Amino acid sequence: MSKVKILTDSSVQLTPEEIEKYNISVVPLTISIDEKTYVDGVNITREKFVEEMDSSKDLPKTSQPSIGTFMDVIDKVPDDYTDILALIMTPSISGTINAARQVEDMVDRNMEVIDTEFTDRAQGFQVIRAAQMAQEGKSVEEIKQALDELRAHTYLYMGVTSIENILRGGRLSRFAGTLSTLLNINLVLTVKNNSLDIVKRGRGRKTIEKYMNNVMEEIKGLKNIKAVGISYVDKMDYVNELKAKLEEIIPDVPLLIRVTSPVIATHAGSGAFAIEFYTE
Repeated sequence: MSKVKILTDSSVQLTPEEIEKYNISVVPLTISIDEKTYVDGVNITREKFVEEMDSSKDLPKTSQPSIGTFMDVIDKVPDDYTDILALIMTPSISGTINAARQVEDMVDRNMEVIDTEFTDRAQGFQVIRAAQMAQEGKSVEEIKQALDELRAHTYLYMGVTSIENILRGGRLSRFAGTLSTLLNINLVLTVKNNSLDIVKRGRGRKTIEKYMNNVMEEIKGLKNIKAVGISYVDKMDYVNELKAKLEEIIPDVPLLIRVTSPVIATHAGSGAFAIEFYTE
């Protein structure tokens, strides 16, 4: 019988209760702010990081976990696990998956790295499903097949109200020339198939609000939405509006609202948020 350990990185959006319930191992990323270095979730909370980021002189820098950090987490996995399945965030945001694949080649364990093609709660949907199946004794192949299906029916929309961080961080470098000359530009981004793309741009937050109204209509028209997440950086006003709309149109669907991870906050900047959901 298979006994699969689920491992992920700290960009994922999971509650402490979920991590404990499903026995998930989390490999932390590293963040530097004004020459201070922190380990995500170890010596700095998400809320404290956002405070530090909002008052920092320079753009924070995030670093993928080192080989040693991965090894430290893997070394704690008991020997009776037959497999280790690492579900890692999209390479469009971080090179963490490259480090994970190096570790995969080095360890003397049955380890496999999965590109979730997402991050945050959209990544979390896959991690939870994998961990649930692992607890049921499902094999790696059975878990992978289920994740392929879930991934194909996952949606992630991000609203960015300040483009400075995302341009300076290089995550939208191909758009830098057209965006950097625009004042008060707001963006709606999607993450799909390992691509971070602009689906709407315009001046002022109304750009985002109009697009999100369309997303709400999309959600209203979809059948069998299983879960929704809203992650945000530091401002709750519009997040609360979205929460109220979702509770009205899909009142029985689980909704998680939490501050996003430092790696996402760093690149998305103050005022950013994301809405994520999946269907079956």
